[in-house]
Amino acid sequence: MNFRKNKVGLALLASLAVAGASLLSGRTAIGGPNTENFGGTQAVYGNIPPDQIEFLSTGDRIKSVAAKGSMMEIWETLEHGERVECVECIPSVEPLLYDANPRTREIAAWWLRRRLFGVFGDGEVYQRTVQTLASDPSPQRRAYAANALGEFLAAPGVDACATAIANDADPGVRAAAATALGRLNDEGKGGISRALADADSRVKLAGLASAARINTFVDVPAVAKLAFDGDAVVRRRSAELLGGMRAKDSVDGLIALTKDADAGVRNAACHALGQIRDGRARATLEAVRTSDPDTLVRDQADMALRRL
Repeated sequence: MNFRKNKVGLALLASLAVAGASLLSGRTAIGGPNTENFGGTQAVYGNIPPDQIEFLSTGDRIKSVAAKGSMMEIWETLEHGERVECVECIPSVEPLLYDANPRTREIAAWWLRRRLFGVFGDGEVYQRTVQTLASDPSPQRRAYAANALGEFLAAPGVDACATAIANDADPGVRAAAATALGRLNDEGKGGISRALADADSRVKLAGLASAARINTFVDVPAVAKLAFDGDAVVRRRSAELLGGMRAKDSVDGLIALTKDADAGVRNAACHALGQIRDGRARATLEAVRTSDPDTLVRDQADMALRRL
């Protein structure tokens, strides 16, 4: 029995040693992208099918798939290359930050932000991305750069995105920058509040979504102003956020929204009043429960009354 345990232990140590060497070299212990010398794994876990054993992507595989692979191939290859240090792969992966597929852009940023070298130094990928957001002539590339800065999860991206919200002429870029601040969990020194005051609904909606994610956001007046926006979706999202913030100062505005022309807005307003639990809303909710033309709104008012 001891001999068998020792044999298994040696097999496991051998497999770990080979894997460690592959990480340092940028190469893997496998013969190809989807096969592996899995003798050590089978010695420990038994007869596992090859397609159930995780493999590491080689540097050559990363470069090849980045150049001409499908979204799923790129995702799989970069995910399996998370801990493979391959500096020479970075120039192949960086262009994926500007791919048309958002999933591809996301996994490219995810892989790049895990690099120890070649990404965050002077003149490297991260600085180039910041510069793209600031000055690239293409609005699409600027928006994609903002997406990437959000996924990089690095502090310098906060100021870059806040500046874009304030100064970029394209609403798509401003919306992307507002979304990125939410990903970075930072208000951007008033950047989110500025997005909420933007003239474009896309920017306001991105700001509302990010405000809901940022745990330090407290600008209730900026959100409450959107309760009277001309876009029904903005009004609804504003009501939802006010309820989530338990904003008692917004009760009067939410009461007004229970008479909105849009049923979704009325529903959100009733739900928010139930979350805030302010007795001033009781009479309004009782009226909505009995007289609103929409069944869902009446039900929502009834549930809100139960929470007061």
